[in-house]
Amino acid sequence: MSVTIMKTLIICFSFHHKNTEKIASIFAKTLDAEVKTPTEVDPNGLSDYDLIGFGSGITFGKHHKVLLDLADKLPAVTNKKAFIFSTSGQTGNASKFHKKLREKLESKGFSIVGEFNCAGFDTYALMKIVGGIQKGHPNDDDLRQAEAFAQSLKQPAKS
Repeated sequence: MSVTIMKTLIICFSFHHKNTEKIASIFAKTLDAEVKTPTEVDPNGLSDYDLIGFGSGITFGKHHKVLLDLADKLPAVTNKKAFIFSTSGQTGNASKFHKKLREKLESKGFSIVGEFNCAGFDTYALMKIVGGIQKGHPNDDDLRQAEAFAQSLKQPAKS
Protein backbone atom coordinates (compact mmCIF):
# COMPACT_ATOMS: atom_id res chain seq x y z
CA MET A 1 0.00 0.00 0.00
CA SER A 2 1.53 3.30 -1.07
CA VAL A 3 1.19 6.47 0.93
CA THR A 4 1.05 9.78 -0.92
CA ILE A 5 3.26 12.38 0.67
CA MET A 6 1.81 15.85 0.46
CA LYS A 7 4.42 18.56 -0.13
CA THR A 8 3.41 21.51 2.02
CA LEU A 9 4.61 25.09 2.38
CA ILE A 10 3.59 27.41 5.17
CA ILE A 11 3.89 31.13 4.50
CA CYS A 12 3.83 33.01 7.78
CA PHE A 13 4.40 36.57 8.84
CA SER A 14 4.71 36.86 12.61
CA PHE A 15 5.80 40.12 14.13
CA HIS A 16 5.02 41.44 17.63
CA HIS A 17 5.13 38.46 19.98
CA LYS A 18 5.72 35.64 17.46
CA ASN A 19 2.27 34.21 18.27
CA THR A 20 1.57 33.15 14.70
CA GLU A 21 5.08 31.72 14.34
CA LYS A 22 4.30 29.34 17.23
CA ILE A 23 1.20 28.09 15.39
CA ALA A 24 3.12 27.80 12.09
CA SER A 25 5.78 25.70 13.87
CA ILE A 26 3.11 23.25 15.05
CA PHE A 27 1.70 23.03 11.53
CA ALA A 28 5.18 22.52 10.07
CA LYS A 29 5.99 19.71 12.48
CA THR A 30 2.64 17.97 11.95
CA LEU A 31 2.61 18.37 8.17
CA ASP A 32 6.38 17.96 7.63
CA ALA A 33 6.32 21.35 5.94
CA GLU A 34 8.78 24.13 5.41
CA VAL A 35 8.01 27.61 6.69
CA LYS A 36 8.88 30.80 4.81
CA THR A 37 8.10 34.45 5.28
CA PRO A 38 6.22 36.20 2.46
CA THR A 39 9.42 37.98 1.38
CA GLU A 40 11.19 34.60 1.01
CA VAL A 41 8.55 33.28 -1.39
CA ASP A 42 8.78 33.48 -5.16
CA PRO A 43 5.13 33.98 -6.21
CA ASN A 44 5.82 31.93 -9.36
CA GLY A 45 7.56 29.11 -7.48
CA LEU A 46 4.62 27.48 -5.71
CA SER A 47 3.74 24.86 -8.31
CA ASP A 48 5.77 22.16 -6.50
CA TYR A 49 3.51 22.30 -3.44
CA ASP A 50 0.30 20.32 -2.93
CA LEU A 51 -0.86 22.41 0.02
CA ILE A 52 0.04 25.97 1.01
CA GLY A 53 -0.78 27.62 4.32
CA PHE A 54 -1.07 31.41 4.53
CA GLY A 55 -1.01 33.09 7.94
CA SER A 56 -0.20 36.13 10.03
CA GLY A 57 -1.41 37.98 13.05
CA ILE A 58 -4.53 40.03 12.56
CA THR A 59 -3.98 43.79 12.34
CA PHE A 60 -6.93 46.16 12.06
CA GLY A 61 -9.27 43.26 11.32
CA LYS A 62 -7.28 41.54 8.58
CA HIS A 63 -4.05 39.69 7.82
CA HIS A 64 -0.86 41.71 7.70
CA LYS A 65 -0.27 43.82 4.59
CA VAL A 66 2.88 41.90 3.58
CA LEU A 67 0.85 38.66 3.30
CA LEU A 68 -2.00 40.36 1.42
CA ASP A 69 0.54 41.92 -0.96
CA LEU A 70 2.00 38.46 -1.67
CA ALA A 71 -1.50 37.13 -2.42
CA ASP A 72 -1.92 39.93 -4.98
CA LYS A 73 1.29 38.84 -6.74
CA LEU A 74 0.39 35.15 -6.99
CA PRO A 75 -0.32 33.80 -10.46
CA ALA A 76 -3.57 32.01 -11.25
CA VAL A 77 -3.56 28.33 -10.25
CA THR A 78 -5.74 25.27 -10.75
CA ASN A 79 -6.24 22.40 -8.32
CA LYS A 80 -4.10 24.06 -5.66
CA LYS A 81 -5.17 23.58 -2.04
CA ALA A 82 -4.59 26.24 0.59
CA PHE A 83 -5.43 26.92 4.20
CA ILE A 84 -5.58 30.17 6.11
CA PHE A 85 -4.54 30.77 9.70
CA SER A 86 -4.14 33.62 12.13
CA THR A 87 -3.74 34.68 15.73
CA SER A 88 -5.59 37.64 17.15
CA GLY A 89 -6.37 39.54 20.32
CA GLN A 90 -10.06 39.09 19.56
CA THR A 91 -11.31 35.60 18.82
CA GLY A 92 -14.45 34.23 17.25
CA ASN A 93 -14.17 36.42 14.14
CA ALA A 94 -11.97 34.21 11.96
CA SER A 95 -14.42 34.25 9.07
CA LYS A 96 -14.45 38.06 9.10
CA PHE A 97 -10.69 38.37 9.73
CA HIS A 98 -9.86 35.92 6.93
CA LYS A 99 -12.28 37.38 4.38
CA LYS A 100 -9.86 39.64 2.49
CA LEU A 101 -7.13 36.97 2.19
CA ARG A 102 -9.68 34.25 1.34
CA GLU A 103 -11.13 36.40 -1.46
CA LYS A 104 -7.68 37.11 -2.89
CA LEU A 105 -6.66 33.43 -2.83
CA GLU A 106 -9.95 32.19 -4.27
CA SER A 107 -9.74 34.77 -7.06
CA LYS A 108 -6.39 33.22 -8.02
CA GLY A 109 -7.95 29.73 -8.14
CA PHE A 110 -6.94 28.35 -4.74
CA SER A 111 -9.31 25.94 -3.04
CA ILE A 112 -9.48 26.81 0.67
CA VAL A 113 -9.55 23.50 2.58
CA GLY A 114 -9.51 24.89 6.11
CA GLU A 115 -9.15 27.93 8.34
CA PHE A 116 -7.69 28.26 11.82
CA ASN A 117 -7.62 31.13 14.29
CA CYS A 118 -6.66 31.25 17.94
CA ALA A 119 -5.97 33.86 20.57
CA GLY A 120 -2.63 35.61 20.58
CA PHE A 121 -1.09 38.01 23.08
CA ASP A 122 -1.87 41.49 21.75
CA THR A 123 -0.21 44.73 22.83
CA TYR A 124 -0.82 46.62 19.61
CA ALA A 125 -1.79 50.32 19.80
CA LEU A 126 -4.27 50.96 22.61
CA MET A 127 -3.90 47.40 23.95
CA LYS A 128 -0.42 48.36 25.18
CA ILE A 129 -1.92 50.91 27.59
CA VAL A 130 -3.86 48.19 29.45
CA GLY A 131 -0.94 45.73 29.44
CA GLY A 132 -2.24 43.76 26.49
CA ILE A 133 -4.98 41.20 26.03
CA GLN A 134 -4.89 37.41 25.65
CA LYS A 135 -1.76 37.20 27.80
CA GLY A 136 -0.26 33.71 27.69
CA HIS A 137 -1.74 32.85 24.29
CA PRO A 138 -1.26 30.83 22.29
CA ASN A 139 -1.29 28.45 25.24
CA ASP A 140 -0.97 24.65 25.38
CA ASP A 141 -4.65 24.18 24.54
CA ASP A 142 -4.31 26.50 21.50
CA LEU A 143 -1.28 24.51 20.34
CA ARG A 144 -3.17 21.21 20.73
CA GLN A 145 -6.01 22.65 18.65
CA ALA A 146 -3.50 23.76 16.00
CA GLU A 147 -2.05 20.25 15.88
CA ALA A 148 -5.53 18.72 15.54
CA PHE A 149 -6.33 21.17 12.72
CA ALA A 150 -3.11 20.24 10.91
CA GLN A 151 -3.88 16.53 11.36
CA SER A 152 -7.27 17.11 9.75
CA LEU A 153 -5.54 18.57 6.69
CA LYS A 154 -3.69 15.27 6.23
CA GLN A 155 -6.94 13.34 5.82
CA PRO A 156 -7.83 12.46 2.24
CA ALA A 157 -10.63 14.59 0.85
CA LYS A 158 -14.00 12.91 1.03
CA SER A 159 -16.02 12.99 -2.16
